[in-house]
Amino acid sequence: MAIEKLETSVPIEASAEKLFDIFCNKTHTIANIFPERIKAVEIHEGEWGAEGSIISWNYINEGKTCVGKEVVEGIDKENNKMTFKVIEGDLLQHYNSFKFKFQVTPKEKGSVVHWVLEYQKKNYNTPDPHSTLELVLEEAIQVDAYLTNEKNYIYHNI
Repeated sequence: MAIEKLETSVPIEASAEKLFDIFCNKTHTIANIFPERIKAVEIHEGEWGAEGSIISWNYINEGKTCVGKEVVEGIDKENNKMTFKVIEGDLLQHYNSFKFKFQVTPKEKGSVVHWVLEYQKKNYNTPDPHSTLELVLEEAIQVDAYLTNEKNYIYHNI
């Protein structure tokens, strides 16, 4: 089966640098920011913000508890861009391969978050991962809300 893509963008109020910093260097804080859906984010190998690092996620998708482990394939800090490749977990029950591509682009006021999911289905009956795309989009929106709340931002930078 061919590699397929789903992608979407959302405007946010936070700066590209602040949002990218959370997703790249402080990924573990997402579980505190969005505990309704992200239950835990842990580093298994490497360090936060480094290519080759392996990160595990415990999360809720479509009402189910899920796990995933991914390797940070690429980081472009100058362009606020990252690529993650799933190497273990629930997504690989349905897909032969799965990648998340994430970029935050500054705009005049705030930024735009762009997500691309690249995946190869195991068979033709496998659905497109729309719920996973909705999850990462909601995750970015929740991090934006956290960063644009001045009280949280001050606490975050202590």
